[in-house]
Amino acid sequence: MIDVTGAVIGFFIMLGMMFVGLHVATAMFLSAALGALIYLGPAQILVFGTTLWAVMNDFILTAIPLFILLGELLMRSGVTHRMYDGLSDWLSYLPGGLLHSNVGASALFASVSGSSVATAATIGTVALPELEKRQYNERIALGSIAAGATLGILIPPSVNMIIYGALTKTSIGKLFIAGIIPGLTLTVLFMTTILVMCVIWPSLAGRDSKEDQKPLRDKLARLRFLVPPLMIFVAVMGSIYFGWATPSEAAALGVLLSAALAAAYGNLKIKVLHEAFVSTVRTSALILFIIIAAFFLNFIVGILGIPQALTRFVAEVGATPTTTVWLLVIFYLVLGCFLETLSMMVGTIPVVFPLIIHLGIDPVWFGIFLVLMMELALVTPPVGMNLYVVHGVRGHGRVTDVFYGITPFLLTMFLMVAVIIWFPGLVMWLPNLMF
Repeated sequence: MIDVTGAVIGFFIMLGMMFVGLHVATAMFLSAALGALIYLGPAQILVFGTTLWAVMNDFILTAIPLFILLGELLMRSGVTHRMYDGLSDWLSYLPGGLLHSNVGASALFASVSGSSVATAATIGTVALPELEKRQYNERIALGSIAAGATLGILIPPSVNMIIYGALTKTSIGKLFIAGIIPGLTLTVLFMTTILVMCVIWPSLAGRDSKEDQKPLRDKLARLRFLVPPLMIFVAVMGSIYFGWATPSEAAALGVLLSAALAAAYGNLKIKVLHEAFVSTVRTSALILFIIIAAFFLNFIVGILGIPQALTRFVAEVGATPTTTVWLLVIFYLVLGCFLETLSMMVGTIPVVFPLIIHLGIDPVWFGIFLVLMMELALVTPPVGMNLYVVHGVRGHGRVTDVFYGITPFLLTMFLMVAVIIWFPGLVMWLPNLMF
């Protein structure tokens, strides 16, 4: 057994290895192996082989590469460009113009992609040339894309929710359903933020000329570009909700529909498939490697009794569930400034999750809370991944422009975190109703 002090030292050793650039999976494995060697003996390290076999045979994890492939096919087949055009026809009239299209297109693409980084790269590629042409404020334009892309892991399906569900044995179907209302709420809050800023400072919205406005007939015709992603979302989520398919089977259905859509647009070519498959394999291998290390760390942490020691410590301090959650907000905000989101999530779940269960906090609610904190980490300087993806797509200027542009949206996201803490029913109402 290990006391709280030893656990904290081990945790900071793991964070230190990540901070100096060691791969997150390697850092977690070495931390677990070090703990096993010191407290349990070398024989426990051999459990890693059993963990590897068990994780790789978990059927639910096949949903990860399938959802990644779904997003890759949609991104490379031109669906996103058409979707953005269809949305911009209707949202460009609002104060803020195409900035609203950035958020709306991100939310719609998030409903089928499951990845924030993919959303940032895709929407950034589509939107930035048009925003520059119309002389939008560059910082706010970059910030709206980076912020909107965070919806990729909150609006279901979400790869991060699948990983959380696998690590904590929480229903992925409930997590998906629980993410819908917070995802839509955050989308509206982002658009409200843009609207308020552009009403106060109209110059932020650039110059949308009347020649750019399409006739009503054309706008109605281009609405058809929004139908395919919505159909895929309904098919995936509906099949899970009605019990017709597991998340993995629903993901496979989504891949088939996206391939059929790419074929309908004439883009289901060997080159497109090759690029989509290679990208999927690379991303999936990285994620699964991290998950394997996280399961091994979880096993060693459990044997050492770290969750029980932490639970006893919190009980002695007398912290309430709400106080504990706010302390976790600060904890994850600090970590998000230095660590990548996936490493932050899988590295803390083995220690934090047992404490959450002890305090009587619903694991589904905590999953959505954790995803929101991951979203904040995605856009928190200096390590926020979305910031660098958007800057990379932009291809010029300073990355600090993205840092400035994301600031008002960070405040909006923090407000969203406060809302779900004060009103947990916003998260739990729909899954409780449906399940």
